[in-house]
Amino acid sequence: MELRFVSIIVALDAKSQYDALAIADQLDPSLCRLKVGKELFTHEGPLVVKALHDKGFEVFLDLKFHDIPNTTAQAVCAAADLGVWMVNVHASGGRRMMETCVERLKAGNYKTQLIAVTVLTSMEREDLRDIGLDIEPFEQVKRLAKLTQQSGLDGVVCSAQEAKMLRQDLGAEFALVTPGIRPAGANADDQKRIVTPKQAMLDGSTHLVIGRPITQSEHPMQPEHLPQLAPIPTEQNH
Repeated sequence: MELRFVSIIVALDAKSQYDALAIADQLDPSLCRLKVGKELFTHEGPLVVKALHDKGFEVFLDLKFHDIPNTTAQAVCAAADLGVWMVNVHASGGRRMMETCVERLKAGNYKTQLIAVTVLTSMEREDLRDIGLDIEPFEQVKRLAKLTQQSGLDGVVCSAQEAKMLRQDLGAEFALVTPGIRPAGANADDQKRIVTPKQAMLDGSTHLVIGRPITQSEHPMQPEHLPQLAPIPTEQNH
């Protein structure tokens, strides 16, 4: 199987705008996008997104919204108002929640991509059993990913270990955004289901989320960190 071209999303594991921008200054917006998560956004709010946009980066706002349909859709549209490239929800919120978000984005003519989280990459079967799901994680991933596609979203967040299965089931156009990417021999940190960049590409991932192996590197833009990149479009979504 040939390697797919993928895009890299660098996870900004920072607590302040100052630290986030210091990381961003070492990166190239033509080679990667940036992920702003709950901690950074809670500390700094929308201003950090604007600051990253001003540096030319497209932003994945990783807040994993999960609420009743109307509330979730309002939050998704608020993220789209910020001009983010991508935002996500929890697929476990159900079909009506996801379909409402898609409808509102279309009604507002937003370009923001909407994806869903299936099963958190830190979760194993024991964790699912604790919440009443006596099922292997990959089975729940498969179920929720299919629901996400049927609900009209652009893709899912999934472990690269599930990517090959999902690519076969969901077709070539559905986005597979894959965290838990670590170069061979790297520390797994808090991710349970991890894989190397090469394997993720072979298995069909379209976007690789990489954090510490890039942000803690002395030379984050070296080729070994950014394998076979698809170019980032020059037209921004904001």
